Amino acid sequence: MYVAIWNKYLPIIRILIKRSLTAEQALDLNRIDFERAGSGRKAGYKFNIEFRNGRVANIISNIPLAADLASAMLDDAATKAILTGNEYHISLNTKFQLSIKCCSMQAPAATASAENDSAS
Repeated sequence: MYVAIWNKYLPIIRILIKRSLTAEQALDLNRIDFERAGSGRKAGYKFNIEFRNGRVANIISNIPLAADLASAMLDDAATKAILTGNEYHISLNTKFQLSIKCCSMQAPAATASAENDSAS
C-alpha cells in the first residue's frame, strides 16, 4: 500500500543511512502522501524498525507502514548493502519525522576511547 511512497523517499533515506554513521539523522515526510495512500484519516502513524546485519530484527508485520518501508529498503540492492554489517534503528513519530540512527558504530567508538584512557 505504501511501497510507492517509500520508493519516492528511498534515495534520500539511503543518503541519511550513510550519514547516520556519524550522527543521528532526521527527515520530515509529507503527511498528505501517506494519508492519501492509507485510510484517509489522521491515524497518527508511528513505528520503530530495527535492522541488524541487513535484516529486520523486530516484529513489524502488524504495521503496514513500517512493513512497506522495510520491504522497499530490503528490495533495493544498494540500500540493503548499506544495512548489512551494522545495526540501524529507524523510527517514525506522529509528526511524520523519520529518524535514522546507527547503533552498532557507537559501541566500538566508546570501547576505543575507554582503552585509550586506561593506557594513559
